[in-house]
Amino acid sequence: MLLATGCGRAEPVAAPAASTGPPVSPTAISRSLVPAPGRLDPSSSAPTATGATPTSAGWVLGARPLPQNPDGSVPPQETPPELQDRRLPTLDLLPPPAGGRFAATIDPVTPDIRQRMGSSWSPGCPVPLAELRYLTLTFWGFDDRTHTGELVVHAAIAEEVVEIFRDLFHAQFPIEEMRLVTTTDLQAAPTGDGNNTAAFVCRTARGSTRYSEHAYGLAVDVNPFQNPYIRREIVLPELARSYTDRTVLRPGMLVEGSPAVTAFTRRGWEWGGAWRSVRDPMHFSARGG
Repeated sequence: MLLATGCGRAEPVAAPAASTGPPVSPTAISRSLVPAPGRLDPSSSAPTATGATPTSAGWVLGARPLPQNPDGSVPPQETPPELQDRRLPTLDLLPPPAGGRFAATIDPVTPDIRQRMGSSWSPGCPVPLAELRYLTLTFWGFDDRTHTGELVVHAAIAEEVVEIFRDLFHAQFPIEEMRLVTTTDLQAAPTGDGNNTAAFVCRTARGSTRYSEHAYGLAVDVNPFQNPYIRREIVLPELARSYTDRTVLRPGMLVEGSPAVTAFTRRGWEWGGAWRSVRDPMHFSARGG
């Protein structure tokens, strides 16, 4: 995959030399966007703050594995009606913020967090655990409630990531899910309905043998389903095809000039939605690529 460059930070972090340890294969990349089967059943969730039922109520994430070609790829899929205007409520894995106010923490990756990360990090990855930080962040859900999410990023950008998500919170930009990428995600069968906002995962870039910026903790993907990766007929997540039409604006989409995109780009981050050879509007990188 050809990636645009040249929009990185003024003082980029030097990339450590890649070791001989194998990164996550490109085939598993779309799996990293898929939650564990049965993670969320919106039909059992509370109504939104306005009293309305979410438009995609009744959809159970990860419950419908997609057909696969012999090479492991998934044939082109259409977006189910329930997900064409996706507004699934958030399942709280961490306690919601006190008083609904923005809050954030920055901590080293502890043994407990390392265990939860599973195979998303290994000794063969290009950045040691000591250079990563575990963040908790407040965000608005599509259910009009405040929630606590978690990210792992490079220590050099941790404070900046907090400020970016503070901006997103004050803009009330909705995010469905924000949790660590785990072994279960990477090994799950493709269901095409994942929507996890995430940062660190040790993998190669799509269509490339080189490490992704995610493998250094220097990139964040936001609302992958509302902002799918598009390269010719390839759409990831696979069921997000209705969101390839970027002229039909729906909550959670990242479009040029929007406050959410500006929160990243005004700090020098590169946005994948501005690339030409491919479009990757979920993707932001602190140093380009």
